[in-house]
Amino acid sequence: MTARVLVLVSGAGSTLQALLDAAADPAYGAQIVAVGADRTGIEGLRRAERVGVPTFVCRVADYADRATWDVALTGLCSAYAPDLVVSAGFLKLTGPAFLDSFGGRFVNSHPALLPSFPGMHGPRDALTYGVKVSGCTLFLVDAGVDTGPVVAQRAVPVHDDDDEGRLHERIKDAERAMLVDAIGRMLREGYRIDGRKVTIP
Repeated sequence: MTARVLVLVSGAGSTLQALLDAAADPAYGAQIVAVGADRTGIEGLRRAERVGVPTFVCRVADYADRATWDVALTGLCSAYAPDLVVSAGFLKLTGPAFLDSFGGRFVNSHPALLPSFPGMHGPRDALTYGVKVSGCTLFLVDAGVDTGPVVAQRAVPVHDDDDEGRLHERIKDAERAMLVDAIGRMLREGYRIDGRKVTIP
């Protein structure tokens, strides 16, 4: 059975495109059933629309507070009955309502090897610290910031002449490949969560 995947975006949607391309092959085992965003007029939404995937926008500014927005986002996503929700560059933190509905089924990626360098500036913080290896992490989202159980990681060497932009671009290449591979395996083969340990058979 083909799994149902909903993708949340905030920008250009390069990771979304990688998932759309993978899902075009029936052997991948997933259908992108909708793409949601927290802003209008972004390329991520246009990528979905060009291939006929339904889209929706849920802007924080349109609601009285973050809690109300969180409930609204939960309802919009639930309408598509996704088996998995993927944050693909979605720049908003979800709240209790969303996690109550999608806990254990909501994944995000981060451009560092968690638990090192969480937050908005993973590549910059890694360079500042002077590490020789950075990378990316796919994790199940919990109530913290980049603190959920790790699903997959890939290492990316740090070059002596790297600046933040060059390192981040190489990490993003690895991140897209990691995300597409791991999500496909999660959906085709299933996965188990035991405390902080996530196992794909």
